[in-house]
Amino acid sequence: MSDRAQLDARLAAALTARAALEAELTRPESLADHTILTRIGRELARTSPIAEAGERLTAARQRVVDARALEADPDADAEMRALAVAERTDGEAIEREILERLPSLLLEPDPNDGRDVLIEVRPAAGGDEAGIFAGELFRAYLRYAERQGWKAEVAALVETPVGGIREGMVEISGESAWSAFKWEAGVHRIQRVPATESAGRIHTSTATVVVLPVAEAVDLVIPESDLRIDVKRASGHGGQGVNTTDSAVRITHIPSGLVVEMQDERSQLRNKEKGLAILRSRILAAEEERRRSADSQARKALIGSGDRSEKIRTYNGPQNRVTDHRIGFDKFDVDGVLNGDLAPFHEALAAADQAARLASE
Repeated sequence: MSDRAQLDARLAAALTARAALEAELTRPESLADHTILTRIGRELARTSPIAEAGERLTAARQRVVDARALEADPDADAEMRALAVAERTDGEAIEREILERLPSLLLEPDPNDGRDVLIEVRPAAGGDEAGIFAGELFRAYLRYAERQGWKAEVAALVETPVGGIREGMVEISGESAWSAFKWEAGVHRIQRVPATESAGRIHTSTATVVVLPVAEAVDLVIPESDLRIDVKRASGHGGQGVNTTDSAVRITHIPSGLVVEMQDERSQLRNKEKGLAILRSRILAAEEERRRSADSQARKALIGSGDRSEKIRTYNGPQNRVTDHRIGFDKFDVDGVLNGDLAPFHEALAAADQAARLASE
């Protein structure tokens, strides 16, 4: 089968699947189920560019057929034939342009595209300076989300006396939030002279970023028997009221050993709900990581595995350079990046990932 025939077959299969979703959307049981509607809506939105490309391709090919018929018409005069040649040329150009874009449109999608995202930032090596750097990263993510018009809800924030953080957790909601922030997972390293360093020595500190797709309750049902839930009195920041009730919740997922602690809300029930949502996301992310391990080694080498132990980016203060090690991409503006200018990295990483996936087909 020729490359064009293969593309046509893949496009036809994608359009057939989309038509089946549209038919499912008209069923009364689908209309009555919010979960089904959400799933169908997400998939229809993702495949909308494919549907548009299919319509344009069909129209372009029909233009070519009609133009060729006119060219071959013995009754057509020279002017009509010239118009037919121009029409055929335009139609063929549109067809080539669409066929060039089709492979990228038909790539297998990230299963988490369209989901909201949970980001956890923690200091690693470097003492107080690592906590300061973690806080800068956390605020960079909040600023980037604000620039994109996404909603950011801080789920947990434990600050240090020197202006850093011990932990920061934020849920970001909005179109393409996962597609953007998934590139931030891993170890971030900064090299600079701390403000408290009197001798002018360069220090190296690191922070760990974990990025999880937000799981909905329907994505994973956790049996009550798999959970141990402990309640206790909240401590730390939050004002006097937070310390007067047993509102803090510690949830342990017995089969995996995963533990989530939540105390930011005054309500024990709300803390439990948020804790369970985070636990679901962590369990599904662990399953996704196991699936990712089956990906091609070539793609891992280029883009990285997303593992929290992998060093992905270095912020070099003396050189004012930020380097993403996965693709060797540099941006000379450390302050700007830490102020939320992350889009250039995400765009470059997405382009490299797409190129790697196309090359592996």
